[in-house]
Order: sequence, then structure tokens, then C-alpha cells
Amino acid sequence: CKDFGGCLEFTDVRNNRSYKYLKFEGRDTLGKVASIYAMVENLNIGVMVRGRKNQEDNDRIERYCYDNDTLNCHYYGGLYQWAEMMQLPSECNQKDCRDKYDATTLHHQGICPNGWRLLTYNDFYIIVNSNGNTHGVEGVRSTFGFGGYNTTGYSLVGAGIRVDGSFKDLNEAAYWFFPSENPIENFAAGDDCYMGASDKTINKNVSYKSNGLSVRCVMDYSNVNE
Repeated sequence: CKDFGGCLEFTDVRNNRSYKYLKFEGRDTLGKVASIYAMVENLNIGVMVRGRKNQEDNDRIERYCYDNDTLNCHYYGGLYQWAEMMQLPSECNQKDCRDKYDATTLHHQGICPNGWRLLTYNDFYIIVNSNGNTHGVEGVRSTFGFGGYNTTGYSLVGAGIRVDGSFKDLNEAAYWFFPSENPIENFAAGDDCYMGASDKTINKNVSYKSNGLSVRCVMDYSNVNE
């Protein structure tokens, strides 16, 4: 973070884990000047469940750790099914749940700490198009093992994915859900992005909600004091 004037830091009181974050100033999907505060590391919260199981306990936050190894959660963050990320009943992984969140603004807290919300596509677009980033999507990827220049400081890592009970793509790709869903397969898919270690464009995609993906959070502006 020293190259960006030093990161800001806060502690998630739920598990006393500290996270670094930065302010990103750039342009949004409409070309308007915009700024956000976003974490520069993946969220890591919850009780680990093994990859062969679904995250079905609606009374607590559950996470996957790549290869069922908690050390991977420490370095790469947890992996979460869509409903878990959204903090909605697990049945939402198989059905339309747009009546349970604001599908207009997509500003949804989910499993993010109080005062933070889930990253949206517009947020990510601002980060990619932030001031001083001359490398496009390569400027959001970490220089440590993920083929990036990290000129934004976003430090995206190749945390991989949990699919059908197995794990793949560690250090090869990053995947993350957005707080929105897609009508294919009777709304059994969520909107997401993925990025490989050599990609030069943003890859918007849909992924089955039952897959386990990374989570990033953005600060609610009502909690920002400048």
C-alpha cells in the first residue's frame, strides 16, 4: 500500500480481522466522475464447511476455504455461495429471490461488515477506470502470482472457485458474484465476473449460485467522513 499513500484500515468486530481499503476515483459505467472506498483484499468471515457440502445453515455465516485448508482462507479469503454472500435463505440458490433485496440499486450489505456493502459491477468499473490506472484490468490484478501491474492498488488475487464440491483455478483465476441474479435455469444463477491471470478485458458472466466465489466489499457513503 505504500505506493498509494498508505492504505486505510478497519477491523471487522465479528472476528477481529483487519482489512485494508483504498479510495478509488474515476468514472462509472455512464462516464460520470465517481469515487468509492473498497477493500483491497477478499472478505474472510464465517465457519469453514467442506467443499462437498452446501452452505445451508441460515443461522451462521459459512465459508469454503480452497482445498478445505483454512490457511488458504487467510491468504485468499473465503469462497461463498450466492445466497450465503447475500445473507438470504439457502433456498435462494435455486429460485428467484429478487423480492428480498433492492434489485434497483443493488446496494446490499449481505455478509459485509456493518457500514459496508457488496461490490457491484459499477463499483468494479470505477476501480478499473480509476485515475492513474494505465493498464486496464491488468491494473487491478496483484503483481504477486496473478500476472498484474496493480496500478490501482486493488490487489486482486487468483482465489479460484468451488464447483460441484471441488476446487479449481487457484492462482489461475478470480471469480466474484454481484448482488444480482440471472433468469437462466429458473434463476439458479447469479451475475458475476471472472478474470484469468492473462486477461485484458472485463469478463461479465453468470455462474450457478451454488458455486463458491470470492467477496469484496465497498463502504457505504453514509459512513464516510472526509
